Amino acid sequence: MVLTMVKESIRTGLSFGLTSGIITTLGLLIGLASGTNSKLAVIGGILTIAIADAFSDALGIHISEESQAKHTEREIWESTITTFAAKFFFASIFIAPILLLSLPVAAVVSIIIGLALISIISFFVARAEGIKPSRAIAEHVAVAIVVIIATYYVGKWIARIFS
Repeated sequence: MVLTMVKESIRTGLSFGLTSGIITTLGLLIGLASGTNSKLAVIGGILTIAIADAFSDALGIHISEESQAKHTEREIWESTITTFAAKFFFASIFIAPILLLSLPVAAVVSIIIGLALISIISFFVARAEGIKPSRAIAEHVAVAIVVIIATYYVGKWIARIFS
């Protein structure tokens, strides 16, 4: 119900930016934390993702929306700006746990925050689309968990190879 009241162009940018910001940042955070055990590396990676990947995703949405004749220039820019803002914001929120907690605890807290946010956006998107929320939540959380597990082991593998 909440998302149905938001313009489609803004809903597109918000849902894409939030999801991409969380999953990309969690993957990077877990991979770097498991591979380096360095707060500096993790914070640097998060800031890099928050800036570079936010611009990249915003441009990707921009070009994708331009390729569809049904969107006005205003709607295209609304999606672009919302994607950037959402991606930047949701990537950046993971800096706080890293600054405030030990790295292993911050990683767990970040996973909990990320999965909770993915669940919430999945719930609202499913409701707006008229599909079963529990199925959407399970699918989206499962993808995030696969990313978390894969990047954890990649980080460990890189640490073993290059240490």
